[in-house]
Amino acid sequence: MRLFLSVLVLEFAMLVFQPVAAGAVTLTARIDLSSQTMVVTHRGKVKYRWKVSTGRRGYYTPTGSYSPKWLSKHHRSRKYNNAPMPYAIFFRGGYAVHGTNEISRLGRPASHGCVRLDPNNAAKLFSLVQREGFKNTRIIIRR
Repeated sequence: MRLFLSVLVLEFAMLVFQPVAAGAVTLTARIDLSSQTMVVTHRGKVKYRWKVSTGRRGYYTPTGSYSPKWLSKHHRSRKYNNAPMPYAIFFRGGYAVHGTNEISRLGRPASHGCVRLDPNNAAKLFSLVQREGFKNTRIIIRR
């Protein structure tokens, strides 16, 4: 709990003391692998805090800062038995933030490496990314 609060305080401080330039990032999705959470910040204000599922044992969720590369509203995985990946936001190769029908697993590692969200939350993020644009969106994944 202390770690989670420390991360939130640090994120707030980064937002407050970071100047906003023309054409700057307006939408950020920060994924914390250790707490299995995502914090969505839009135009300098925290809009959402959601549980996620990332790579389970034997699989890998890449860390770093990414811009979305492409979107797919009704995507299905070619690699994993045509599994549904609604509201997929691809950020690195086959890695995406997307909805899942395994909602009970959110909050703990359960994926093959993607960042899974409740489908309703994935739809909200997908819409925000469409509205703000790829250049103004960052997906940041940290341990």
